[in-house]
Amino acid sequence: MNPRNLKTFPKTHLSISVALPLVAFLAFCTQAFAQPESSSPSQPVFRLDGGDTTYAFGVNERGELQQLYWGGRISAQDAVPPAHPEKELASFDSSYNNTPQEYAGWGAGLFQEPALKVTFADGNRDLVLHYVSSTKPDVNSLEITLKDISRAITVTLHYKIDPESGILARSATIENSEPKPVMIEQAAAASFSLPPAHYTLNYLTGRWAGEWTLNRETIQAGERVLESRRGTTGHQANPWFAIGKGDADEEHGETWFGALAWSGSWRIVVEQDQIDKVRITGGFNPFDFGYQLKTGEKLETPVFYAGYSHHGFGGASRLLNHFTVSHILPEGPNPKPRPVIYNSWEATEFAVTEAGQEALAEKAAALGIDRFVMDDGWFGQRKTDHAGLGDWYVNKEKFPNGLKPLIDKVHSLGMDFGLWVEPEMVNPNSDLYRQHPDWVLNFPGRPRTEQRNQLVLNLARQDVRDYVYGFLDKLLSENQIAFLKWDYNRNWSEPGWDQLPPEEQKKVYVQFTRNLYSILAELRAKHPGVEIESCSGGGGRVDLGILHYTDEVWPSDNTDPLDRLTQQDGFTRAYPVQVMMAWVTDSPHWLNGRTTSVTYRMLVSMQGSLGIGGNLNKWSDADLTTTKRLIAAYHQVQKTITQGDLYRLISPTNGSEFSATETVSPDKSQAVFFAFAHSTQEERGFPRLQLLGLDPTAEYSLTSIEGKAIPGTPAQASGSWWMNHGVDLDLHGDFQAAAFRLDRK
Repeated sequence: MNPRNLKTFPKTHLSISVALPLVAFLAFCTQAFAQPESSSPSQPVFRLDGGDTTYAFGVNERGELQQLYWGGRISAQDAVPPAHPEKELASFDSSYNNTPQEYAGWGAGLFQEPALKVTFADGNRDLVLHYVSSTKPDVNSLEITLKDISRAITVTLHYKIDPESGILARSATIENSEPKPVMIEQAAAASFSLPPAHYTLNYLTGRWAGEWTLNRETIQAGERVLESRRGTTGHQANPWFAIGKGDADEEHGETWFGALAWSGSWRIVVEQDQIDKVRITGGFNPFDFGYQLKTGEKLETPVFYAGYSHHGFGGASRLLNHFTVSHILPEGPNPKPRPVIYNSWEATEFAVTEAGQEALAEKAAALGIDRFVMDDGWFGQRKTDHAGLGDWYVNKEKFPNGLKPLIDKVHSLGMDFGLWVEPEMVNPNSDLYRQHPDWVLNFPGRPRTEQRNQLVLNLARQDVRDYVYGFLDKLLSENQIAFLKWDYNRNWSEPGWDQLPPEEQKKVYVQFTRNLYSILAELRAKHPGVEIESCSGGGGRVDLGILHYTDEVWPSDNTDPLDRLTQQDGFTRAYPVQVMMAWVTDSPHWLNGRTTSVTYRMLVSMQGSLGIGGNLNKWSDADLTTTKRLIAAYHQVQKTITQGDLYRLISPTNGSEFSATETVSPDKSQAVFFAFAHSTQEERGFPRLQLLGLDPTAEYSLTSIEGKAIPGTPAQASGSWWMNHGVDLDLHGDFQAAAFRLDRK
C-alpha cells in the first residue's frame, strides 16, 4: 500500500483481503463542487469542475444516477437541469435501456453494456441500482451510494477531479450484505456517456516488437471492444482511448480521453447505442471472471481516469501526460529526469562475467552514462533461458565474491548500479520448481504450457507473494542496487488456483495483480532509494496502474530507430516521455537488418528517456565520440524533453517520409525540436517547421544540437517568428536527422 494514497483517497475497508492497493487517487483538489439550488432533495444534481472541464450527473425520477453533461467548463452560475429518463422509443427500446446511467446494473431489461452483473445465491441475476445517498469526505472528493431495489448489494462510486487538468478519477466499491455469497460476473470501474454526434475513436494496438500502433476509426453502431485476456495489460491493446468530435485533429477540436489503471486482464467497451449515444465502460475483463463476495466482503475496482480537451488529440495527450507525471508516478509531482543508462544485454546476453561487466562499465562511464545495468544471466544456473528463473542467488562461477566487487567498480566510475530480474516467473529446470511445483498457475492433471521455457508463478498465493518479496528484499538489503529492471516475459495459461474452493478460484485475476502492487509498494517503502522499470518483453505491461509503483517502462524490444519513430508517436498519446525508455543499439539492427548512423539512432532515442544498449566493445572511436557529445547535449535539455509540452509537428505514421517533434518547457523558456527524414527525393527538401507552444512576445536564440538550418535563418527571433514563419532545415538524404534548441533571452 502506498502511503500517499491513504492520505488522499480515504478508504475504510483496507483490512479486507480484496481491497485494492490503490492506484493513484492523488493529492489534488477541486476548484468547484456544487449541487445547484434548483435541484430538489429527491433529485439532486452533482457537478465537478476542474481545468476547462465540467462533469455533471443527477438522480432522475426513478432513482437512477444519470449522466447529464461532460465537456467544456460552464459558468458557476449556470445551473445544470435535473435528470429525466430518456423516453421509450418502442417496446424494443425501453426507457431504462436508453437512459445513460453512471453505473448500471444488469437488470430491468438492460441490453447495453452493464457496469455490474451479479448472480445471487438463489440464482437471481436481476440487479437494479438506485441512488441512496451522497457524502463529501473532503473538499476534493464525492462518494455516491447506490443500492439494489430489494437485495442487500450496495455500490459506492468514488469521484475525484484534478483542478488543473479537469481529469476525473472514478472507481467503485461493491459490498455484499446478503446472508449468502454473491458471485460478481462483471465489474466496471466506471461508465461515461457522450451525446449523439460524429466521433472518431483513437486506440493503440500491436504485438511483440510492433507495439503502439495508433488506430483511428469512425464510431459506428455497435461495440468496439478493447481488451486483454492475458492476465496482464498486453502488447495487443492498451487500456487507453481518445474520442474526437467532428473534424477534431491534432491541435483543434473537442476530444475526450481515458485510461484504465489496471495491470491485469482488462476491458474497455466503446458502444454507440440505438439512439446514437456513445458509452464507454471499462474495468475488469469479464472473460473467465467470477469473484465471489461473502457476506460483509467488498470488492474495489481499478481506477478509470478520464478527461476532456478542446485542443484536439495533442491537447488531450498533453493533459494526460502532465497529470501522470504529477499525480501517478511515485516521485510526483516533481520526478527527477531518468538517469541515462547503459544496459549490457546486447553486449553479453547470458554470458556475463565480472571482468566483462567491469570492462563495459569503463566504456559506459567514458560516455557520460549515469547508470550501469547488468541484465540477465547473473543468478542461479542461468546460462540460457532454459534454466535458473526462480533461483535468485548470485552465480558463484561468474561472481566468486558476489556482486559487491562489480558494484564497487561501477560506483568508482561515477555511476550507480542496476540489475535485471524477472520475479514472477520460474523455469521448470530450477531448484524452486523442483521444490514447489504447485506454486505455478496450473489446472491439476492438465498440461502446463511453457512459453520461453518458463511458467508463471501464482502470485495470488500468499506464500508465493512472500517468497518473491523476500528474495527481492534480501537482494536489495545486501547490495547497493539503485535500480531494478523488472521483466515479465510471457502471458498466462492454465490460470488455476486449486488451493481455493472451485467457486473462489477465479479470484486469481484480481489477487495476482493486487499482490504485485503490494510487493512493489512494500519494496519502495523499505528501500526508498530504489527505482524500478516495468518491462514485459517490451510494452506488455504499461498502464497507469503499474506506473503508480514504477519509475519508467520499456516500450518495446524493437529498438530499430525507424520503427521507434512510429512507436514513440503512439506511446506518447497515452504516456509521458518521462517514463519512455529509448535505447540506442547496434547497426545493422538485429530485427530488420537496417543500417543507420549513430547520429540518427541517438536523435531518435533522445526524444525519450535515453539509454545505450549496444555492444560498446564493437563501436568505432568516431561513434563513441559522437555518442559522448550527444549525451552531454541531452543532459542539458533533458528536463524540457521529458517533462515539457509535446507537440507532434509531423507524424511518422501512414507512410510519411518525415517526422518532427517539439517539446516546450512548462515556463516556455526553452524548446527542443527534432526532425527526421526517411528519404528525400527529386531534390526536394524537408518541410518547413512552424513551431508551437512558444511565448509569441519572447525572443529565442536558436542553437544546433545536430544539423543545420538553411543559410539566412536568424540566430535569434521572436516566438511569433518561429511559430508563424517557421524554420527551414538543411536535411537531405536517407535516414537523416537534426535537432535544435531554442532558449528564451
